[in-house]
Amino acid sequence: MSSRLPPLYALRAFEAAARHSSFTRAADELNITQSAVSRHIRTLEEHFACRLFIRNGRSLQLSEAARLLLPGVREGFGALERACSTLRSEEGVLRMKAPSTLTMRWLLARLSRFRHLQPGNEVQLTSAWMDVDHVDFNQEPFDCAVLLGDGHFPPDWEVSCLFSEWLVPVGAPELLKDGPWDVEKLAACELLHPTPDKRDWRTWLARMGLTEDVSLKGGQVFDTLELGMIAAARGYGVSMGDLLMVAEDVAQGRLSLPWPAAVASGLDYYLVWPRTRPGGERLRRLSDFLQGEARAMQLPDVEMLRANATNSGE
Repeated sequence: MSSRLPPLYALRAFEAAARHSSFTRAADELNITQSAVSRHIRTLEEHFACRLFIRNGRSLQLSEAARLLLPGVREGFGALERACSTLRSEEGVLRMKAPSTLTMRWLLARLSRFRHLQPGNEVQLTSAWMDVDHVDFNQEPFDCAVLLGDGHFPPDWEVSCLFSEWLVPVGAPELLKDGPWDVEKLAACELLHPTPDKRDWRTWLARMGLTEDVSLKGGQVFDTLELGMIAAARGYGVSMGDLLMVAEDVAQGRLSLPWPAAVASGLDYYLVWPRTRPGGERLRRLSDFLQGEARAMQLPDVEMLRANATNSGE
């Protein structure tokens, strides 16, 4: 197979020149001379017996053959970079992907404590907006991820449950000046929807038996739980929040719980990683630490209701 492939350095020069539409800028990026880039391109043209670049005055254009070649070359170099970065994770840095609201409300503080208590166990966190939490370890440069899901993950992943999602209405502190709310007050207030499909409010109202009493029409719609909770704290209405993620804000008086009943969404937050990924022992230490942090949380005193069950007593 090696005799059928052109030199790797020539392919790299071709990819850079095609991306920049310039031999000069490709040479600058690769830290070689422009004449070296030209020689690499000639090597490829001789190998494939076709032209790859066409000069039109000062403009450099791809030939039809080059346009066919370029996507596969880019995909190949991307795969090589991902493979090499996987091995670099042994250097003490775990690369994690996590949802944006979880990052801001809970994860950042815990990872800071983890690094302080376990020097040398660095976690590089990438926060991402995800309507449906997802990671592709074959295509994305991460060693692990925290995902909200139902526990059904690929069989070759390690899966560690951190905590369950409990949905609870949240609002500005002054909303409780007259005590907890009744149905009439909830029906009259502005509902804030942290998901475009309003699924969180829909789940909570259904479990509370209030679907017919509280309308989901109207109200501001956001695309993250974080934005909904920020708007609620500023007095724009009542949003659905996650009990664990609002616990510190409730304790410090930045948020209130106008209807102190939390409903299990049926989903949990999991730390996941591929079994074949290097750094498994460090990931297990991180998992144990985050599970301990979740268990130590002091949650607000609310009624906790699971789906198809009465008060769970938790």
